[in-house]
Amino acid sequence: MSADTRPRLTGGFSRTRSSFRGWRGRRPFWAGLWTLLAGLPIMYFPYANLQIGSLSLRLATTAGAGSLIIGVLLIVLGLTMWFQPVSRVFAGVAAILLALVSLVVSNFGGFVMGFLLGLIGGALAVAWAPGKPVPAGGDESGDPAEPGDGPSPGPPSEASAPAGGAVVDLTKKSPIHGTNGRHSAG
Repeated sequence: MSADTRPRLTGGFSRTRSSFRGWRGRRPFWAGLWTLLAGLPIMYFPYANLQIGSLSLRLATTAGAGSLIIGVLLIVLGLTMWFQPVSRVFAGVAAILLALVSLVVSNFGGFVMGFLLGLIGGALAVAWAPGKPVPAGGDESGDPAEPGDGPSPGPPSEASAPAGGAVVDLTKKSPIHGTNGRHSAG
């Protein structure tokens, strides 16, 4: 069997990865991920029982319920950024405020890890803006394609001539400069 006759792997992985990249590009994905990760240390440390050798360290405080609420809210805000990108500004501001409150309420914001992750995630959500859709038939600069853009395919044919027999110049060249308005890079 030669290399040319082997079946090509166009399986589900590349298709799934491509669709995930499209989904991720239409929402503040990284802001949601950082905000979601911010809730984990804030929730974990007040209920953790850390063992260092034979020494048991417990950080249970009276603010354990407050830490749990702040952590759950940060996780919900991270998911909101993913699945409701329209409310990204509200979710980002709420994440920043909850991260600031976690400094006081939950062991210095999950030992500053949750606090920093929450601030970064909230700031990314507030700063994210949806991309502009590319118009159909447009070029890479985002300008819509016009009939006179680009090189002319050759001399005008009779099909492009109007009924009076006059040939119409579709190149839209300026009579002054003889160019079509685009600058050359050379």
